[in-house]
Order: sequence, then C-alpha cells, then structure tokens
Amino acid sequence: MPNERISMSKLKQLIGLQSSNLSVRALGRALGLSVGAVSKYLRAVRACGIDAAEAEALPEHELERRVFGPLLAAKPATQVAPDCAWIHGELKRHRHVTLQLLWEEYSSRYGAAAYRRSAFCLIYRRWERRLKRSMRQRHFAGEKLFVDYAGRTVPILGYGGVEAFRAHLFVAALGASGYAYAEATRSESLPDWLGSHVRALEFYGAAPTIIVPDNPKVGVTRADRYEPQLQRSYEDMAAHYRCVVIPARPYRPKDKSRVELTVLLVCRWILARLRHQRFFSLEELNEAIRPLLTDLNNRLFQRLPGSRRSVFEALDRPAMRELPASPYVFAEWKERTVAFDYHVDVDRHYYSVPHALVGHSVWARYSAATVEIYFRSERVASHVRSYQRGGHTTVREHMPKSHLAHAEWSPKRLIQWGSSIGIHTGAVVEHLLRSKPHPEQGYRACLGLLNLSREYGEGRLEAASALAVRLGSPNRRSVKSILESGRDLRHTESLDLELPSHGNVRGPGYYH
Repeated sequence: MPNERISMSKLKQLIGLQSSNLSVRALGRALGLSVGAVSKYLRAVRACGIDAAEAEALPEHELERRVFGPLLAAKPATQVAPDCAWIHGELKRHRHVTLQLLWEEYSSRYGAAAYRRSAFCLIYRRWERRLKRSMRQRHFAGEKLFVDYAGRTVPILGYGGVEAFRAHLFVAALGASGYAYAEATRSESLPDWLGSHVRALEFYGAAPTIIVPDNPKVGVTRADRYEPQLQRSYEDMAAHYRCVVIPARPYRPKDKSRVELTVLLVCRWILARLRHQRFFSLEELNEAIRPLLTDLNNRLFQRLPGSRRSVFEALDRPAMRELPASPYVFAEWKERTVAFDYHVDVDRHYYSVPHALVGHSVWARYSAATVEIYFRSERVASHVRSYQRGGHTTVREHMPKSHLAHAEWSPKRLIQWGSSIGIHTGAVVEHLLRSKPHPEQGYRACLGLLNLSREYGEGRLEAASALAVRLGSPNRRSVKSILESGRDLRHTESLDLELPSHGNVRGPGYYH
C-alpha cells in the first residue's frame, strides 16, 4: 500500500479517470496527490481488474479490500500472521518497546514464514484502527490514573420521600487496563474530592505514578496548559502516596479519554440499572454500586483478550507502587501572616509561633486533630487542634522573655505582693482582679499599680491606695492621680474626710 494515504472517494475518482487520456501528472493535480502516489494506485487498480461502474457500486471497505488486499495476500499461505493483541499489550506494558523491536523478535522466531517489517506494521495499524477511539492513546502499565466526576447525579431522599440532596458520582480509571472505580459522594467539595482519591487507591491496593484530573476548581486553583497551579491539599495528598498530579490540558478532553469512556460506561452499566431504585442515604447508594462495578470490571472485552480486571492484574498492578502504611489524613492549608502577638488565626482560634516570625507569611496545615505551622517549607510549630473560638493556644518557648516573665504571674502572687506593701495596696489589687470577667484581664493593671512603688516608694503607694479605698475608687488610675497630685502627702496624718458644715451642703439625713 502506498505511503501517501488516499480516501476511498478519491480512489473511486481515480478509477473513473483511468480510462481518460489524462497524464499521470494531470491526474495528480486533479486529485491532490503526488505523481508517485498516482502511479502506485493505478498499478494497484489495474492489478485487481476493477472498473469504474463496479467501484461505484461497492462500499468503501469492500473497495479497499479489493484494491489493497492483494498487497498483503500476495504472501504465500505459509506466512504466520502477527498476534496483534500481543503487540498491543507489549506496547502498553513497557515504555521503550517499539514496533521495530517487536518485529525483530517476531521475525527471529518465525524466520522465512514472517512478514516483512512494512507488512507487519501495516497489519497491526489496520487492526488498531478497528479498536474503539479511546484505545488509540498509548498508556503504560501502572503509570496513570484518570479521575473525574460524572455529569449525572442521583437523588437521595429524606423524610417523607422528599429529595434531601443529589449525590455526585466520582469515577476513576487506570490508563493501561481501564480498571474502573466509582462511588457516590455528597458533594464535589475538597474533603469529598480527596476522600474519593484515597478510597480509590485503597480499592486498587496500589498507587500510580501520575494522577490525571480535569481542571476542577476544587483541585486546580489556576488552570494553565504549561504550569497549572494545584490546590495545596491536593499536592499534599499526592505527595503522601508518592505520585504527582498532572491535570489534562484545558479544553482537551482527549487527554483524559480513558476516564471519559469509563464515565460513559458507568452511566450505562451502573446508573442506568439503578434508575428505578430509590435511595435514602449515600451508604445505601454505594452498596448498590459495588456489585455492578464488579460486573463492569469482569466483563470481557469485545476485541481484546481478557477483561479490565484480568488486564489490571497482569499489567497495572505489578507496575504500581505499594501504598504507605497509613492512609492520608485530610488536612487543609491556608496562608497566614503572623500577628504582633506572635499568633496565627486558624478557624477563629489563635495558635502561637516563635515570636521572631512576627509579620512573616506562614502556611497553616490543619486537620481534625492537629495544627502545624510551616515557614519556608520548615515546620516551626505544632499544636493540638482546638475548636474554641476566640481562644489562644500558646507554647512557652514561642514567647519573648518579657512576656514569659509576665506569664509567670498569678492572682495569688499579685495579691501577696500587694499585701507585702500594705493592706490597702493589697485591697486595691484584689479589687482589680475581681472587677474583670477573667482574672488574667486584670494582670496588666495590677502590674502597673505595683510598679508605681519604683517611682514613688512603697510608703506613698500604700497611702495613695488607702485614700483611693476611702474615696470608693480603688483602681490604678485613681492611685496614680493621687500620687501625681501629692494628695497622699496631705492626708498622711489623717484620713478623716468628713464634710465641712455649710448651708449649701446637704447631709445624708436630707434624703430620708
């Protein structure tokens, strides 16, 4: 068969024009073919003895067989035809196997009974064209796992038979064998997306080298043909299983034709069979999916030997990586800036980091049980997850020395220090601690009060505290005001504050 491929419509035109007086060059210009191609096709047509009327009545496949069949049929009957299914399997099993190598092995095995290389490749290419379109893409054993969501959803009914929500169908398929996995999830959110990946890998019992998704927003934050940006948790999950995620090119469905075909099969062989059933929970729906999925994987191929399961066991499973000892635990990642109090906000709870990182950008990885803080890919803090909104989780080693000294204070120690100065100072300290919803909120005011003894001395502080108690304003601001004005010096001898007698001053009896 000539190297320059001709369509059957042009071949019929050539057969109709062969009896004309046109030259080979003129025929080539009319049909858009080279002179050499026209000559070769004319020889093939004349050798089979077919005329224009007969060619017009024949279907295209029969015309092709009549014209080009003798090119392969001319071999003696003793020739051994190559095993095309075996060739197809070897090309998928090993990355560096080529048709040239397979022909050399075939030729050395059958010697004179073997076809020549050109005929060997032609026989395989013709056989390959008869396969389904999705089989044309070459996949290597254990290399790729294609994942996607089916477009169809399944209603889940609630109380009274009213639809509660619609379940989404996650579908995965291995490249070489097409071995399928399917499950229903409540949504297409990140926890469901990654959870389906984990359960799919547990179903296969091994991990591939590459995971090929579409470009869903839940997993790919920026779709790009050359440098797609993945969601951080998706990368984390893939790293746990020692594989990589390479999304299909945007608007290139053929890049993931394997899973597209599997989605179609799942809809036809699973969802179509469940269309008359009513489901009241995800568990019930997945229980119904499992036996139908087993049947789909065990069904024999129409043109290839074996089934998806048998090809998986022979090709994919031996080439895949073993799963890690523990499954992936879902965790989210968020970028945070360390606040001035050396804490970061994770879901409205605040976790400490080393105080030297104040103002820096860090990544918080948080699961249901732990919170980890990373700075430049290095873990700098680890905490037990807390769900107390507005609370703080602080590690002493993260605090600066001045704050560490402050943290060592307690209500009992503050009261003891105040009482050591004087009874009235101790009374003011107690009042400050009791006046706050939580004693720790009064620590700073107490320390500010007691530090006034450094500037004014303990004697004056005790006198000012006594005056503040008598005035009914036992707080730091009043004590400081008394000290600054020197009123404590004027009332040291007597703290009797009876009101003077005056006609404009009403006594307590006035109000009875």
